[in-house]
Amino acid sequence: MTDHGPQPTATGIAGLDDILRGGLPPNRVYLIQGDPGSGKTTLGLQFLLEGVRVGETPMYISLSETKDEVNAVARSHGWSLDGVHVFEMQVGQQEYSEAAENTLFEPSEVELREVMQRLLSEIDRVKAKRVVFDSLSELRLLAQHPLRYRRQILLLKQFFSGKHSTVLFLDDRTAPEEDRQLQSVVHGVLMLELTANDYGNERRRLRVVKLRGRAPRGGYHDFAIRRGGLEVFPRLVAAEHRPNQDVPETLPSGVRQLDALLGGGVHRGTATLVLGPAGSGKSSLALRYALSAAQRGEHVDVFAFDERIQTLLLRCRGLGMDLDETMADGRMVITQVDPAEMGPGEFVSNVVRSVEERKTRVVLIDSLNGYLNAMPEERTLALQLHELLSVLNQCNVTTFMVMAQHGLLGPIVQAPLDVSYLADTVVMLRYFEANGAVRKAISVVKKRSGSHEDTIREYRMGAPAGIAVGEPLAGFRGVLTGSPTYVGSDEKLMLREGTGLHLDGVK
Repeated sequence: MTDHGPQPTATGIAGLDDILRGGLPPNRVYLIQGDPGSGKTTLGLQFLLEGVRVGETPMYISLSETKDEVNAVARSHGWSLDGVHVFEMQVGQQEYSEAAENTLFEPSEVELREVMQRLLSEIDRVKAKRVVFDSLSELRLLAQHPLRYRRQILLLKQFFSGKHSTVLFLDDRTAPEEDRQLQSVVHGVLMLELTANDYGNERRRLRVVKLRGRAPRGGYHDFAIRRGGLEVFPRLVAAEHRPNQDVPETLPSGVRQLDALLGGGVHRGTATLVLGPAGSGKSSLALRYALSAAQRGEHVDVFAFDERIQTLLLRCRGLGMDLDETMADGRMVITQVDPAEMGPGEFVSNVVRSVEERKTRVVLIDSLNGYLNAMPEERTLALQLHELLSVLNQCNVTTFMVMAQHGLLGPIVQAPLDVSYLADTVVMLRYFEANGAVRKAISVVKKRSGSHEDTIREYRMGAPAGIAVGEPLAGFRGVLTGSPTYVGSDEKLMLREGTGLHLDGVK
């Protein structure tokens, strides 16, 4: 939908303006609904401060908080409300005149009338271009009756219709759930939600319920309240990103046998999923590709959910993969992600921002198990991951995803969520026992972008390359189940030098 109307009014929140396709249509009345603590007041203050920045006259009408309390909220974000006209009106402290007390009207109706008269008079005097009412629950309490309350809201809407003002009504949803009359009156409705998880920080999200004259980005969008205001993370929509027309290219790992197993390497602009039980070498394999790209001068981003950065670096040094040089010059950036504190929307936004700003060519997510913990709803995770991978593919970014499977040996090795269909390439690692020792095996079970070997090879970790891939385990059957049986013709089997596998009489 194309809007040829007047220039939208920016809210001062970049992510929210993106969702609103530039901002709010000007000279209209909007409703911001949300539970206490969801961020309504902070949003309203940011909206007014943006007005100060562009040279407009903003007005904040406080019906429940004192001016000192409003200033305290602003100071907590490092803001000054200089330039914002703050009108404090403690409706519970209004005094009736003697004549009013002796009328036949109910006291609440008299008080409501006095409140409205004072409000309209002050608004008319200030001539503000941006107005925030905080909050409508006080007017609802004074009105005491839905019909009277609706009448006052219509009066305010009519009053502002000729004032060329953009108005935000803040409401804490104290009305019954079935009361939707307020939403029908205003031109737009923005819903803020606050949810508390069983563990970790609270999660906040918003949704544009209604917006006349404009087609906003639909659905729920995560946001966070930090010092400096609301930070909104618009829901990722792959269709809004134009595909990159780069020529297909292969990304090598620097390990000849591994690239041979993958038919020459991983193709750029594709997603590779590395599956395996804990400790099987999934992260090391993915980091081998990441380090190879960084050593060629490409920008690489590693998002570590499960492992501390210090531990990751120490482990890589022990394997002969020193990441320090590539990190020192900014070619590789490792970001520690705490799923208890960071929501999935913020994580996706950080990944896309890195690709756009740093021109990142390789992204490593280690692991999807941590990502799943950030978003327990499995179906939603798959949908969001699909959008993220589609955008990265269109930007010609090569993505590596690590997922740990439950179990170590035997046939019962399962992933917490099946996302293999989202990946272009799937590499599987397995443990198996042979001759009293625990070994590792590697195989490629899927590659959409080209051919690959269908052999199962031994996989080892260690210097100098960090990982090594041996010859095909041709004399075995059942390696992927963890219980191999030797079916070769020789009584003794010794694979070529460098594989580290010497088996004698395996049954």
